Amino acid sequence: MIITTTPSIEGHPVKEYKGIVTSEVIIGANAIRDFMAGIRDFFGGRSRTYEQVFAEARFNAFREIEQHAVNIGGNAVVGVRLSYETVGSGNSMLMVVCSGTAVVI
Repeated sequence: MIITTTPSIEGHPVKEYKGIVTSEVIIGANAIRDFMAGIRDFFGGRSRTYEQVFAEARFNAFREIEQHAVNIGGNAVVGVRLSYETVGSGNSMLMVVCSGTAVVI
């Protein structure tokens, strides 16, 4: 399935718009990840632990909108937008919101 941020897919005309699909994924960054990120922050450099949390949340959000699109008869999703927020006490959780339009190409 093609999932894209663009409003159309070159070479694949949209035959039918099925509707908006959304996904909200909330994932915790546990104490061990926080500790390791704190060490990385102290010494500098990239935080692979948090990058993995972001990648996992983004992957899950894409898979969910893909499944929603299939459920309503779509075979592609266009106009995808991603939004990231921190939630929970102490902002210890990451929320990824993903939305787009399911289409038939």
